[in-house]
Amino acid sequence: MPWGMLTDWVELIVRWTHVIAGIAWIGSSFYFIALDASLKPHPRLDKRVKGEAWQVHGGGFYQLQKFTVAPDDLPDELTWFKWEAYSTWIFGFLLLVLVYYLNPTLYLIDRDIMPLTPALAAGIGVMSLAAGWLVYDRLCKSWIGRNTARLAVVGFVLLVAAAFGYTHVFSGRGAFVHIGALVGSIMVGNVFFIIIPNQTIVVRDLLAGRTPDPALGAEAKQRSVHNNYLTLPVVFVMLSNHYAFTYGTRWSWAVLAAVFIASFLVRHWFNTKHTGRKPDWWLWPAAAVPMVLAAVLTFIGQPGAMAGAGVVKFAQVQQIVAQRCAVCHAAKPSFDGIDEAPKGVMLDTPERIVAQAPRIYAQAVVAKAMPLGNVTNITEDERNALAAWFQQGASAQ
Repeated sequence: MPWGMLTDWVELIVRWTHVIAGIAWIGSSFYFIALDASLKPHPRLDKRVKGEAWQVHGGGFYQLQKFTVAPDDLPDELTWFKWEAYSTWIFGFLLLVLVYYLNPTLYLIDRDIMPLTPALAAGIGVMSLAAGWLVYDRLCKSWIGRNTARLAVVGFVLLVAAAFGYTHVFSGRGAFVHIGALVGSIMVGNVFFIIIPNQTIVVRDLLAGRTPDPALGAEAKQRSVHNNYLTLPVVFVMLSNHYAFTYGTRWSWAVLAAVFIASFLVRHWFNTKHTGRKPDWWLWPAAAVPMVLAAVLTFIGQPGAMAGAGVVKFAQVQQIVAQRCAVCHAAKPSFDGIDEAPKGVMLDTPERIVAQAPRIYAQAVVAKAMPLGNVTNITEDERNALAAWFQQGASAQ
């Protein structure tokens, strides 16, 4: 078996496991927030019970109750929800190492942005994840965290600042994935350092006959709600590496900011709906506004017609593509570490170059996402030549 195929299999399995665990984690987050919101008090319930909900699924009925703090006695079996979160982060971080840190010149480092060494790039990435959790945790425990609106505004501003910083250190794709990793690390930090430890203390107090501290549950609930609102932006970032126009624009940090706002509004609509109240209808058009803005930002900077440009011959284009693109995008790639043409796009014959002209223009000229990290040192003049050729009809003459 070729070594490249073996490493691809490892990456595929790690990615698959990461996605499966993420589905389980996000699913439980959505479910329990919805369950908590749907609980209704009733006079017949124990005074320690916040409320109950009746649900039907799979042909059966479920009666669910939530204690405000905890019952007097624990059952013999208690289900904990933690490994979904831990597994998502563990395999996500492995994927970050495999794809970005072990081969940083392809996806992480863009020398036109910052000429980092591989070790420095990985070090900045890892340290930023740890720093992000520490800053967020301190915010939650400070006077800022005692007011939800205040914490949301400050947290959002810091996230946008982090996105802006990443885009000025890493490649566009590397910046996006690190925002996703940063938010994911904050979310799993909430589970590992706050939610599970607090629940463990409550269980320990019950077993010892002590009255649990209600503040522990309140803090865990706060962090759980934070995680719920952060899930949709993380999913967007996971998908964005398939769409270079999202991270290829110089306004990529603002695109992320707009997506975060839209995601929060959509999530709030669902969370309000789960309470049984009529959710505000305006949240959907309000969420559409930042998404439209994000789309507009991806178009800003798109090259216009090359005014005054002379006719660009195909021979010049073919030479550029052969030197800057076809080292990877060929039936037999010559670039070290690439065993097959990414996404099956091959540019090693005149016919293939002409057929892929719109994609070449979008990736190499508009988004400037290719070559990845500009590892083949394409110049602005060469990008302009590709743009002029495309705008002149992309012929093979």
